[in-house]
Amino acid sequence: MKLSPSLVDLGCGAGGASVGYWQAGFRVVGVDIEPQQHYPFEFIQADMRTVDLSRYDAIHCSPPCQLWSVSTLSQRRRGVSYPDLVTPMRPLLEAAGKPWVMECVPEAPLRGDIQLCGCMFDLELPGVGQLQRKRNFELSWQLPVPEFQFEHNHYLPAISICGHGTPSWQRRITGHITVERWRKVMGINWMNRDELTEAIPPVYTQYVGQLLRKQVASS
Repeated sequence: MKLSPSLVDLGCGAGGASVGYWQAGFRVVGVDIEPQQHYPFEFIQADMRTVDLSRYDAIHCSPPCQLWSVSTLSQRRRGVSYPDLVTPMRPLLEAAGKPWVMECVPEAPLRGDIQLCGCMFDLELPGVGQLQRKRNFELSWQLPVPEFQFEHNHYLPAISICGHGTPSWQRRITGHITVERWRKVMGINWMNRDELTEAIPPVYTQYVGQLLRKQVASS
């Protein structure tokens, strides 16, 4: 029996992106520099820059986003520094010779080959708000004419999942949103509060993973 293609998820956190790739049909191994007790697949604790990428059929990389994220702007203004791993990771991904995807916030120095937002997948709490959580995906290959074109439809207030709870500005608009409802709108039921703030919805990488599988098959 032919095995599903393998994928290594660099900077996997607690596995939001990994689950999406698993749903798209990959065998997933996660790598993170921090221990991840709730990660649902095989896990390697390591610096993403040190991993032998040649062992896998495809690569996903989520470099830390704090250097560019809007949510850390106040900390950066106070002099807090965060690492840039986009710049050193790109040549490592290219040298691996495998199809790859790199994902980060829109402010990061990535090509926006695909930009996804929660509104495109109907991630919402009806009558409360929508999860936007925009993310850019840079691909190692050139996309053909898109299979279909996503459009933004922001008809509800944005739900923010960051920090240690519902921000004060959001409580004034949507009221307090519990961690359980964060899990519901993200499509994630296994993470705690802190892990959710670092995650992306699995539906994003389920979509990207379908495109990646086609690229793996043609490589």
